[in-house]
Amino acid sequence: MATLLKPDPTFYPSARTAAEAPPETLAYIVTFDPEAKTPDALEVLDVDPKSGDFGKRVGRLEMPHMGDELHHFGWNACSSALCPWAPHPHVERRYLVVPGLRSSRIHIIDTKGDPRAPKLSKVIEPEELARKANYSRPHTSHCGPDGIYMSALGAPDGGGPGGLFVLDHETFEVKGPWEKDRGVQELAYDFWWHLGQDILISSEWGTPKMVEAGLNGEILLSGGYGHRLHIWDLPKRALKQTIDLGSQHQMPLELRPSHDPNQTWGFVGVVTSLEDLSASIWTWHRKDSGEWAAEKVISIPAEPADPSQLPPVLQPFKAVPPLVTDINLSLDDRWLYVSCWGTGELKRYDVADPFKPRETGSMRLGGIVGRSPHPASGPLNGGPQMVEVSRDGQRVYLSNSLYATWDDQFYPDGLKSWATKLDASPDGGLKADPNFFVEFEQRAHQVHLQGGDASSDSYCFS
Repeated sequence: MATLLKPDPTFYPSARTAAEAPPETLAYIVTFDPEAKTPDALEVLDVDPKSGDFGKRVGRLEMPHMGDELHHFGWNACSSALCPWAPHPHVERRYLVVPGLRSSRIHIIDTKGDPRAPKLSKVIEPEELARKANYSRPHTSHCGPDGIYMSALGAPDGGGPGGLFVLDHETFEVKGPWEKDRGVQELAYDFWWHLGQDILISSEWGTPKMVEAGLNGEILLSGGYGHRLHIWDLPKRALKQTIDLGSQHQMPLELRPSHDPNQTWGFVGVVTSLEDLSASIWTWHRKDSGEWAAEKVISIPAEPADPSQLPPVLQPFKAVPPLVTDINLSLDDRWLYVSCWGTGELKRYDVADPFKPRETGSMRLGGIVGRSPHPASGPLNGGPQMVEVSRDGQRVYLSNSLYATWDDQFYPDGLKSWATKLDASPDGGLKADPNFFVEFEQRAHQVHLQGGDASSDSYCFS
């Protein structure tokens, strides 16, 4: 008798059906030791308000080596497995793909069985990545319909180019570099796609040599960090178009495309402007001609400050830059969340019209000068950094560490790490949950939710 293959129940044909699924009960968050004296870890948080362990750490898996600096991570498979042109109904949302941004080591972690006690399944050593793909410093991971796509900041020697490589869905073997024709693209950071349009979009930060020692003032002031978006032909793996935002707009990092595959727009956050230290949000879109364009739709100004309250890197400017380091878009494509890591603020925008965002809510936590408290804490350092949104759009999870050397530059008194949850009201407001505030011995970075969240999946149906 033939075995009937049923897709993983956490795969959804559309963002709407994902939003209607049961809410998350666990969250996974990576933590790292900036001094590389203890192993980095994957922590498990109880996020079920009906549980007696709500808001507590209920599991922890330490990595086998020191100094990985766990950063971004993702699932091995997700709703894109339902795409009719590359179906993989036999795969499961089971493994977390967790790279070390410093070590270039990639950890494959199995959450099946007891999701509170994940187990290390495989480690891909940096030598294998270098040999098979000629890349290092793996950063972002996205589960595609035909494999696991990952970005890398650079080459094994710490220079360029950065780019993309692919892992096999099941064996986790490195297939090789993704690009067939990279054209002028040299710098890399995030990437996403419009699957229904056969388009991939990538952003830019800098090579490992440019970022690992901290923010380099000479590179920044000369406009040497990334300032372009790259539009790729997804099936042909070839660069189609490059959009230059202008060298004054330094570091377009996180990309968030529309979840509706019939739409052809998305948002990118730019860390800072050389003109006035402001941060900005840009909307990319496809024009009637078929070409792609991007326009600035949000500008967030720097805030004047007493130089004595500022770290040395900012004292000459007498201001705190917002430093937009992460953004997230709700599954209904209605709400955009923007992390201002420098000023210590999470902003919420109504983006029903993606070209005319309207700010509806704000929450202050931490900040270089403000040190705004949480209801369950005293003054905080760090600020809203990584932001994750639940599938139903009602909960927003935050953590406060950016990158070890950059943490130390902007928060030189030492960054004590925390994570929290905000409740997002239907009218656009934000409210801190007084019962959810978790402090860590190590520094906490990205959060992902069991069963998927607003930045884990891509969908093939509207």
